[in-house]
Amino acid sequence: MDNAARDATPNNGTPSNKGLVLIIEDEKSIADLERLYLTQSGYGVHVEQNGRTGLSQVRALRPAAVILDIGLPEIDGVEICRLMREAGDWTPVLFVTARDDEVDRVLGLELGADDYITKPFSPRELVASVGSVIRRSSGGARERIYRSGTLQLDPAARAVTVGDAAVDLTATEFDLLATLLRHPGTVMSREQLLSSAWGSADYSGSRTVDVHIAQLRAKLGDASPIRTHRGVGYSVASR
Repeated sequence: MDNAARDATPNNGTPSNKGLVLIIEDEKSIADLERLYLTQSGYGVHVEQNGRTGLSQVRALRPAAVILDIGLPEIDGVEICRLMREAGDWTPVLFVTARDDEVDRVLGLELGADDYITKPFSPRELVASVGSVIRRSSGGARERIYRSGTLQLDPAARAVTVGDAAVDLTATEFDLLATLLRHPGTVMSREQLLSSAWGSADYSGSRTVDVHIAQLRAKLGDASPIRTHRGVGYSVASR
C-alpha cells in the first residue's frame, strides 16, 4: 500500500498522523460528524457523497480504511464493497447504515466488510471501530507461524496459504482464524471469538461470527480446520 496516500492531508486541511479514512456518505450532517470525531482522534479524512466518485477515490487515495453508507447515489455501498473485494482490494471496510435488517448485515459481511454499525450510533464507537479494523489489518508483533495440515498462517505477515496458494482474507476473517489456531483443541464460544476479533462483544451478535466462519470455510475449502460445536461455538483440532 502507498504510505504517502495513507499519510496525505485530507480535504478538510487537517494533517493525519494515523492514516487516511475515506468516508462515502451522502448525508452531509452525518459525514460532518464522522469527520469531526475522526480528525479529533488524529485521522486524516476525505469525504465523498456519491458512490461512483467514492469508488474512484478508493482506488486513487488507497486509504487506511473506508466508511461506507449503504444507500448511496449511483453505486450503493454493498456494490462498492463487492467491487473492491473482486478487484483484490482488502482495505478495511466499515458499513454505517440506517438499515437494521439482518439480511443487509449478513450480505455486507459475506461480501467482505470488516465491521457494521447501525445509525444512530455513538461517534466514539465509530472511532473505536475504525481504529480496531486498521490495527487488525496492519499486523502486530512477531509471532510463530501456525499450521494445520496444508494450511499455514503467519501472524506477522498477516498471510494465509494453503499449500503454495495464498488465500485472501479480510482482517476479521484472519483474526478469527488466528484466534482458533492459537487455541487448538479448545472450543471457543461466539462471545469469546467476538471479544478476540472485534475487541468487544457488545455491538455484534452471534450471527456475525457464523457468517465470518462460513466465509472462512468457503475460502479455505477442504483445508479448513474449523469444527462446529452446535450450541457452543467453534474449534480447530489439537496438534
